[in-house]
Amino acid sequence: MRSKPYFVALILAAILGIPISFFAYGFLAAVSKIQQFVFDDLPDDVFSGGTPAWWPVPWLVLCGLLTGLTIRYLPGNGGHSPAFGFHSDGGPPVDKELPGIILAALATLSLGAVLGPEAPLIAIGGGLAALTVHLVKKDAPPMAVVIMASAGSFTAISTLLGSPILAAFLIMEVAGIGGAALSLVAVPGLLASGIGALVFLGLDSWTGLGTFSLSLTSIPAAPDPTLATMSWAVVVGAIAAVLGWLIHSMGLSLRPIVHMNRILVTAVLGLLIGLTAMAYQLISGNSFTQVLFSGQDALPLVVAHAADYSVWVLILLAGCKTLAYGLSLGAFRGGPVFPAMFVGAVLGIAMSGLPGMSLAPAIAMGIGAMCAVMLRLPLTSALLAVVLLGADGVAVTPQVVVAVAVAFVLINVLPATVPALTRKDRIDQ
Repeated sequence: MRSKPYFVALILAAILGIPISFFAYGFLAAVSKIQQFVFDDLPDDVFSGGTPAWWPVPWLVLCGLLTGLTIRYLPGNGGHSPAFGFHSDGGPPVDKELPGIILAALATLSLGAVLGPEAPLIAIGGGLAALTVHLVKKDAPPMAVVIMASAGSFTAISTLLGSPILAAFLIMEVAGIGGAALSLVAVPGLLASGIGALVFLGLDSWTGLGTFSLSLTSIPAAPDPTLATMSWAVVVGAIAAVLGWLIHSMGLSLRPIVHMNRILVTAVLGLLIGLTAMAYQLISGNSFTQVLFSGQDALPLVVAHAADYSVWVLILLAGCKTLAYGLSLGAFRGGPVFPAMFVGAVLGIAMSGLPGMSLAPAIAMGIGAMCAVMLRLPLTSALLAVVLLGADGVAVTPQVVVAVAVAFVLINVLPATVPALTRKDRIDQ
């Protein structure tokens, strides 16, 4: 850390934070604009009596076709398969792989598949940073590439998750970095993500397109932990473990079928996701958009109007989102964080009326437990649930920790759903 090259790395990380933040903001803005045009503006112009329930079906088929074509014909397989969760095997993508990653994620996220933007942003940020290092110095040492790629990934997702510290936990826990290497990698990353957060705020003020950060501002104040809520935390953790195991199993079981005919099968899976969303609107009377997408935009609205949903509608919503999530994991490209948060929050809302439960801890426990199961990152999952609740996060920490611990232990006791990556998995994801 006292060397001149490390000082240069800090300066380069701060500089890189600016263009990578611009790119990440532009990517998220493009996804948001396409979603709004396809699922809000266009049907409003075409139909006078509201958007019909079948509207998402053809768009999800198109989503599958575009994603399948991108993965099949462009280098890099569109990035890592989300069915395997987060992992850092193979390092950041190389320059020729970035277009495929960007296009596959853009098609997946914009046209309705149930995955989040965090994994593509991590890959894109790390890839752009690594590319910059190689352009500056072709024979750069591997450690320099690792440091700058991590800084790029920090920058790309720091504001998306609502906190540079949370982004740091995610990257560090995924990479398994500890000891002296942790400080070497973390300091440039935090510096770059801090610069990136300022850029995001400036772009929001300048463009008015939004911050794209997930936040919950309408949750009632959290009461102090009680024996009842601590007991329910065990139940929430157990339910999340079983639900997450089913989602993982669905996604992994579809992969061999997808590999038989990538384009056709991905389009069929898109059709099934669209039909699931259509069925939800026809049965519940609520918009199909609650089932589609990552859940980042729908979650605050569902929480704000939690009292308007019956338990049965919440169970239906959780079931449809779970099915669409599992289908998306098997073939599309994106991240597993936000759909897991949405399913966990809906599970918590459904359980919040039980004796001894209340809304804030129920939502936090559901989010933490589901993220622990889907990500296999217990520290990040607990911190994510606590940070998301803002000032009430401290009050719900004990319940969240218990729910996360139970979920994480149980998912590792259940039959394995995420096998160790083989060489073939790394090549053909």
